Amino acid sequence: MTSSNSSDPSTSSTSSIATAVAAHLNAILRCYTRETSVPVAVGPLNLAVGDSTVTARVEHASRTGLHQFTDVRLDGVPPAPEELVRVLSADADPAEIDDLAARTAESVRNVARFVDEADGERGPGRFLEVEQALLFGHLNHPAPKSRDGLSGDELAAYSPELGGRFAVHWFEADAELVSSDQVAGAPSLRGLDAVQLMGALAGITPSDGRVLIPAHPWQAASAMHRPRVAELIAAGRVKALGAQGPEWYPTSSLRTVFHPDMSVMLKLSLGLRITNSRRESTATELRRGLEINRLLDAAYNAGTATAHPRFSIVRDPAWVALDEGGPTLTGLDVAVREVPRDVNSYQCLAGLVAPRPGGVARLSEYAADDPLGWTASYIDNVLIPMLHLYAETGIGLEAHQQNTLVRTDGAGRIKGGAYRDNQGYYLASSYLRGLLGVTGLRDSTLAVVEDAIVDDRLTYYLLHNQALAVVGCLAVDGVAEEAELLGVVRERLTLALPLLKAAGPDGDRLARRWLEAETLPCKANMMTRLRGIDEVVAPLDAQSVYLDIPNPLR
Repeated sequence: MTSSNSSDPSTSSTSSIATAVAAHLNAILRCYTRETSVPVAVGPLNLAVGDSTVTARVEHASRTGLHQFTDVRLDGVPPAPEELVRVLSADADPAEIDDLAARTAESVRNVARFVDEADGERGPGRFLEVEQALLFGHLNHPAPKSRDGLSGDELAAYSPELGGRFAVHWFEADAELVSSDQVAGAPSLRGLDAVQLMGALAGITPSDGRVLIPAHPWQAASAMHRPRVAELIAAGRVKALGAQGPEWYPTSSLRTVFHPDMSVMLKLSLGLRITNSRRESTATELRRGLEINRLLDAAYNAGTATAHPRFSIVRDPAWVALDEGGPTLTGLDVAVREVPRDVNSYQCLAGLVAPRPGGVARLSEYAADDPLGWTASYIDNVLIPMLHLYAETGIGLEAHQQNTLVRTDGAGRIKGGAYRDNQGYYLASSYLRGLLGVTGLRDSTLAVVEDAIVDDRLTYYLLHNQALAVVGCLAVDGVAEEAELLGVVRERLTLALPLLKAAGPDGDRLARRWLEAETLPCKANMMTRLRGIDEVVAPLDAQSVYLDIPNPLR
């Protein structure tokens, strides 16, 4: 592992750098105008910030927040994105400003490289093609492609945007140091338990009394310098075997890897700071995937499954972790994720709505002939099932764009939807007793919080970040008028109200709020970043900064 944390900007072309700079200036201004309640309308934009003046021209104003700015200037001069961050963040902690400015500059360099090499070799199949399509990342984050800790060579190997691929590293550990669990009979495990599956994936037979654990190459190098792991290696209880087996492709999350010939994906811990968080699994997260499996097997979502047979949850049926038999992980662990049947019909929403240099998003190509119909089908087949599951079971899915999968046919018409993750499951506290009655357990691994907090989180993830991303994308690409698209969202939500009301107590509450409220809660990504919040480990009631914004559906 090297100490360098970015690629050399001189390797990117001038046009790619300009494209990356413009994308970041847009993302920063989207964040700032949303988080400070600045009205945005087509025409000139003038912001007085401290002793400085920021000006721009608004080419496209969107009720979803996907504004398009050009000719951005700071005191009359085109700024670097990190300079704009400093000016717009002047009231924050100086150390956090310095850190965000550095990460923004790094993100610009990375995006320039991604754009420059966008036509390079990619993995096989449409599933991977879309996973590798997020050249610009989160469109409402000031440093969407910051990967603190990656050198230029590592960036190439580990980045889906560059068609990265690598063999995972393997560790062999004394069995008593390792915990594991699996769902009995899961088809993707091929009749093996979690420990046996690791040997099959590695193509290695471990020594007697030993267990194999995979690791991302970056994580493997990092973990061996951690005191707990280093002590176990020195004592001979853990052995680093290095890279073994086939090369895997990183998906859009970086730490979940896919191989087209395997029945499972591997979700590996990765201690890199990506956007706001280091992506290491927790013990609760590993167990949560299995609890969801068991709830689904117990038909806890029977009403949702019956009403929405074209919607599914991608399962995580097993896990293995080096934890020395205790509650704390070491950073060497894996969650096993199933590969859906007909995987190349599944595409993550983030990749579908991702801008493409010199062209429109994939979604805009798919929906070009009937954008209103495509949007209606999306709401019916992807959004409404998630609301129905919440109404029926109290389980709220943290279904942001990257965790939301859209099933399409060869022409891009919607066939269904799915959700993937073993981390992002909320449970409204009023439903806890009913859930425990099904599992027979004394507690749940789901993130149990007050109903009102779950409502707020789902308003951001399901509405703002996910469903309205479809509207924003089609409108900014000129495929349809935004007002018409928002009208379709309102219409489909209204038609779903009786179904949601019948699904559970007050089941239409959240959809009615979206239709009727003057303002709705929304996550403030720039504020969250400037407060140094790691959203993976922060308490749920302080996981992010939220604010109220005008309801785009009104």
